Amino acid sequence: MFPEPVDPPVITPEPSAPTLTERFVVLLEVLMCSDFPTQLALGATFTALGYGPYGTDGQLRLAYVAGLSLVDTVVLVGLVALFLYAHGERPRDLILGGQPVAREAAHGVPLILVALGIAVAVLVAVQRWAPMLHTVAQNPLQQMLGRPRDMWLFALVSVVAGGIREETQRAFLLHRFDVWLGGGTVGLIVTSLAFGFGHLIQGVDAAIATALLGAFWGAIYLRRRTVLPAMIGHGGFDLAQVLKLIALGAG
Repeated sequence: MFPEPVDPPVITPEPSAPTLTERFVVLLEVLMCSDFPTQLALGATFTALGYGPYGTDGQLRLAYVAGLSLVDTVVLVGLVALFLYAHGERPRDLILGGQPVAREAAHGVPLILVALGIAVAVLVAVQRWAPMLHTVAQNPLQQMLGRPRDMWLFALVSVVAGGIREETQRAFLLHRFDVWLGGGTVGLIVTSLAFGFGHLIQGVDAAIATALLGAFWGAIYLRRRTVLPAMIGHGGFDLAQVLKLIALGAG
């Protein structure tokens, strides 16, 4: 009796390091999906069509902000899908990560309270130790909410732009950093700082809180590899903020 032949072990080659060209292409994708190019292009288009951001009273127009945010959501999510497909990746894998939808969505609900706690902690800390960081007396977005229907429209925009657009964008950027541009930690730092910078119009304290929240949502994505918890938590947090304004206005 001869011993049966043993198949040689299968050795899976390690993935090769990204080339300089691949990194450059991915960097362009990151810049395109950073929100600044798309919003600048859409803002210029709206203005060219005769609809600028400010009304005759000098205040931001809610219709402009809502239209820009909703259109930008469609454009940005479309760009993310396009770039993923270009690399042989599926948007479904980025969004769901192969995890059960109901379970991951449920994980997002308690994150609303955590996010509210972060925002309150920053507010209290600024008021007590660094009041000079409160550089904007009244949030310019709040000035647009004069009527109840304006508030409900803004609530819809907040959930769509915050929960859907920003978390899809964040997951894509972190994924690109994680694979091609230095790792998830680098991506978390860069995207959180950029997220805060984009909210400076609401004040330095709001920018700090937003950067910390961005880091929180990003860490959730890197931990769970699905965007659903952060999407539910972020959308619920933004909705809670608008509902607070509605309640204060009704009072």
